[in-house]
Order: sequence, then structure tokens, then C-alpha cells
Amino acid sequence: MTHIKGSIGGLLYTEKGFNAESIWPVFQSLGNIAFAYSYSIILIEIQDTVRSPPLESVTMKKANLVGVSTTTMFYMLCGCMGYAAFGDDAPGNLLTGFGFYEPFWLVDLANACVVLHLVGAFQVFSQPFFAFVEAWVAASYPKNKIVSKEYIIRLPLSSDTYKFNMFRVMSRTIFVAFTTLASMLLPFFNDILGILGAFAFWPLTVYFPIEMHIAQGKAPKWGARWLLLQGLSTLCLIVSMLALMGSLKGVVEDLRIYKPFQKST
Repeated sequence: MTHIKGSIGGLLYTEKGFNAESIWPVFQSLGNIAFAYSYSIILIEIQDTVRSPPLESVTMKKANLVGVSTTTMFYMLCGCMGYAAFGDDAPGNLLTGFGFYEPFWLVDLANACVVLHLVGAFQVFSQPFFAFVEAWVAASYPKNKIVSKEYIIRLPLSSDTYKFNMFRVMSRTIFVAFTTLASMLLPFFNDILGILGAFAFWPLTVYFPIEMHIAQGKAPKWGARWLLLQGLSTLCLIVSMLALMGSLKGVVEDLRIYKPFQKST
């Protein structure tokens, strides 16, 4: 007979009362969730590629609504159903964290989808950094052939051509190799994700957009809308700080049992 393993109190409340130590993973999870909403750094880049009509702002509003709604739905499903199924023993990785490997094809397919998702996300999130570095180097060394010379390659079975230069190839290859090595050396996926989410969420996703909205809409200071927006910003700042503390606590705990190039438990 199936039943829900999770309880209302969860790990925070035990037979001995409130368990303060278990609140840190809760804070860390806030950082993991915040990371999923920290896409504002590439929002303008995406909007620049949108064709009109309709207006780019109209298209992006619809895309934001669909994207945020879908993300929220998946997080709620993973959180609620995962906790209902495994209770306090719910793993950080629902695919492989609880010893479930049957059927193999289903787990492999799910992991392949994760790889596909991460490769695409890595490309999208890295583009602003690549553009910044390449523009800075091009301005600093305009006469360097490695930086400025463009090579043209004709694509097979097509009349199209592809342009590249050696600096772009070398710098991006080194960056990908370095980040891959760093991720293998520091396999604290949930903790690192929480730290990144905590750092990026409030300033880029909440504070700057709210301040720009206030300035553009000329919301009167101490007015109702101004107070609501500032209250939202303050609340998100508190969430980011709690997420950062929880994630740093997780890193400290993981470092005690850390072994290079091995999965963190």
C-alpha cells in the first residue's frame, strides 16, 4: 500500500523538538531555486534577436510568462512529489540519488536530456562573457593578427560560409576546459548552484529591474507602488542572503569529506 512519506514538520521538527541544524538545507534550496530565475543577464541578448512585429516587448512578456510559469510548475512538482515519495530522505538528484537505475533506458534518457539542457544553457549564459572578453581584447590589441584576423570556411554541401579567428577558438576552448575541470574538482553541485543563485538573483533579477521600473514609471517616493516594490526587493534580498548562508554551510560540510574527482554525497 502506497503512502506519503513526508510529514508537515519534516526534518525541522523531530521528537526532540526543533532541529536547527536542518534549516541550512532549506536555505540552500532557496539558492537552487533562485538560480533558475536568474536569467535577466541574457534577457536583453535574447530580446535583441526577436523579430518584429509584434513588438519585442510584447513577445518577451509572453515568453517570460510562459517560462516562469513552466519553471515554477516543474519546481513545485519536483519538490512536492519528491518529498511525498521519499520524505526526509529525498535526494538532491532525483534521477540517481536514491539508487533507482531501472529501467536503464529511462534513466539514461533523462540524463541525456539533462546533458542537452546544460550544453545549451552553458552556451547561452556564456555568450555575454565571451562577447565582453573578445571586445576588450580586440580594443586592447587591434593589430594582433591572432585577435583580428578572420578566417573563412565554406560549409560543405552549402553556399554559406563560417567566420572564425584563432583567439576566439583558443579563448573559448580554454574557458570550457577550465570550467569543466573546476566542476570535476568541486562536485558540490547543489551548493555551488545555490551560491551562484544567491549572488545573481537579487541584484540582477530583482534590484536593477525594480529600480529601472521605478525610474521609468516615475513612481513617487513613499507612494503605495514604491513601497510595495521596495518591500519586494528587500524580501528577495533577505532570501538571497539566507540562500548564500545555507549554500556556504553546505560547502563547508562537503569539504570535510571531499575527495577530488569524486561525486559529493
